[in-house]
Amino acid sequence: MAVAVSNMDFPDPDLRRHKRQMRLSGWGIETQKKLKNAKVLVAGVGGLGCPAALNLALAGVGHIRICDDDSVEISNLNSQFLHTEHSIGTKKTLSARATLSSINSDIAVEPISYKITDENVDDIVGNSQIILDCLDNFSARYILNQCAIRKDIPMVHGAVWGMEGRVTFLYPPQGPCLTCIFPMAPAQQEVPVLGAVPCTIGSLQAIEAIKYLAGSGRTLIGRMLILDCSTMQFQELEVPRNPQCPVCVGLKN
Repeated sequence: MAVAVSNMDFPDPDLRRHKRQMRLSGWGIETQKKLKNAKVLVAGVGGLGCPAALNLALAGVGHIRICDDDSVEISNLNSQFLHTEHSIGTKKTLSARATLSSINSDIAVEPISYKITDENVDDIVGNSQIILDCLDNFSARYILNQCAIRKDIPMVHGAVWGMEGRVTFLYPPQGPCLTCIFPMAPAQQEVPVLGAVPCTIGSLQAIEAIKYLAGSGRTLIGRMLILDCSTMQFQELEVPRNPQCPVCVGLKN
């Protein structure tokens, strides 16, 4: 059922920009206000982070913190569409902020051009309500995972390899943490990628975050969605919590 909206209690241009999604069943102005007041960390502004951050901005998430210590290279341009040829040599966070701000000037985009470490992760996450793990290395992923558990906030994990991508919603104790699913990090390798694959997975990560912030729909807690783009088949796997996990169980005890 369409939800009627009125410009009497929501400011322009927000009303005009977001009127289509405010017509979603159960959405309306109050849900849109939740997004406008939300704070999200997108860790990594590469193939996953670009579509994730873009879709958050399009949905009207009011404060998007983007973290990446890399600069734009020409090899990034097949999958990282927030950057252009003119961005080469520029910090990815600054390039992404410029693009996102040009798309939606009513949101705050905060660039953090640092590598995520044990020492700075709490400051980088800050008071974000949710983390989008759009990274390409497990050492930083594990650091974010532990921080999310300490701060009791969820993390949406996404990853790609070639024509395959996966996404899951991590929020122990309701479901597993990253270490429950991946007790050991896979070997670090340069990831082969077709740009449309991380574009799809990063968009799914954004949808998961938006649903959580809006209090709408069912997230992928305890489930991993796997997309094989070579056959265009989705698969859903149950991912249970490890009751002996040294991270999410150990940190909670």
